[in-house]
Amino acid sequence: MQSNQSSHEEEPFRVRKLEMSDKSKGFIELLQQLTVCDSVSDKQFEERFQELSSYGDDHVICVIEDKCCGKIVATGSVFIEKKFIRSCGKVGHIEDVVVDSSSRGMQLGKKIVEFLTDHACSMGCYKVILDCSTENQEFYEKCGFKKKEIQMVKYFI
Repeated sequence: MQSNQSSHEEEPFRVRKLEMSDKSKGFIELLQQLTVCDSVSDKQFEERFQELSSYGDDHVICVIEDKCCGKIVATGSVFIEKKFIRSCGKVGHIEDVVVDSSSRGMQLGKKIVEFLTDHACSMGCYKVILDCSTENQEFYEKCGFKKKEIQMVKYFI
């Protein structure tokens, strides 16, 4: 009789939380496929990693690593906003979801979004919100999101 390994060991694309070693696995380069993301020194990465880690479950960055090549191929984050409205409710804000251009079409973005929404739900959030481009609207609708109102932005840099 064969012993069974855990499904996490067998699954080549498992969602997990960001680790310090992920910088060397292409994490910053992946973010550069999403938006402006200048190079980040090892010291800067470690300082920001430690800062975000200090927020515990109120700010989670998740990644998917391709175990075959040791490369981060998808990421996203969620932070929990604590409010006074809705009986001191909480809202999850999903940000920075990106899948490597060579790994798209494999449902990795969906896995990231599900991980983040499940986390927000487990934290007691009454809703999860995100901003996206019109090009990505259909993807998020397939993930269960609905278009609501409009987005406004004011950049300082």
